Amino acid sequence: MTSGPGCGAGAAETFGRDRMEQILANGVYLGAQYAMIALGLTLIFALMNVLNFAHGQMYVLGGFVTYTIYGQLGLPFVLALMMSCVTLFILGALIEKFLFAPVIKRSSRDESTMLLAAGLAFFFDAVILLLFGEKQRGVPKIVNGVFNWDFRLIMPYDRILICVLAILSIVSFILFMQYSKTGRALRALAQDRTAAQLMGVNVDRFSMIGFALGAMLAGLVGGLLVTITGVNLGMGGPTSIKAFMMVMIGGAGVISGAIWGGIILGFMEAFGLAYLAQYGDITYLLIFVSLMIFLAIRPQGLMGKPWG
Repeated sequence: MTSGPGCGAGAAETFGRDRMEQILANGVYLGAQYAMIALGLTLIFALMNVLNFAHGQMYVLGGFVTYTIYGQLGLPFVLALMMSCVTLFILGALIEKFLFAPVIKRSSRDESTMLLAAGLAFFFDAVILLLFGEKQRGVPKIVNGVFNWDFRLIMPYDRILICVLAILSIVSFILFMQYSKTGRALRALAQDRTAAQLMGVNVDRFSMIGFALGAMLAGLVGGLLVTITGVNLGMGGPTSIKAFMMVMIGGAGVISGAIWGGIILGFMEAFGLAYLAQYGDITYLLIFVSLMIFLAIRPQGLMGKPWG
């Protein structure tokens, strides 16, 4: 039997390579879900110049809709996920039409919409507390079993399925924005509101549709991830913070930037949890520090245009 420094180095190299494969897989899983969360937020900002502080609460509401229909009523998961999307789409449309649209028309101050969004976040927290309480809620697994590739890559099948669904949702959203009539109108509105109006785009109607789509995306992610992480009242705030981080990394109001921001944050978190866990919960501390340094160098984000 052969032993020695060479064998030890080889084993360490193999272990490091295997660990890297697991980290990369975790990064893809986290990045896909984070990109979806950021997409809804950046769409609303691009169309209306509104920072939706209630985005995380919309994510939580989507999770609770799926929890109620799938976990409590026992109806199919696909139906529950569709209802999360429909519920948040309708809710988003109503919020834009009866709250944000009047405020934007009557006030030229950005602080007005920011205060409204913050108020909505507190309101949704109160409603969620009243309806569901503070306890963590979970649902049955949609797929059982664990994928194990020679102990080099281990991932539960439900996480793989959620990751695939998230990626398909992102691709579908990009195709919708690129090739559909509604998507082209939304892109024109995001690029230049006045020019879009002169071209015949119904600004009020498509602003409502865009806000509804952003809320729907938040609800969709919440409905997907309730099967993995469960859902509780306290998730709204941290989810909003992560969404803002991703938008800042990629560039405010840039769809591709939101996707890259989500992917970057997902991989940063995966690497941090793998290599820094032994030092305590410092992963997000270092991510915040890195973000501050990055924004000091490039305040417009990776793909945003310089401000001013």
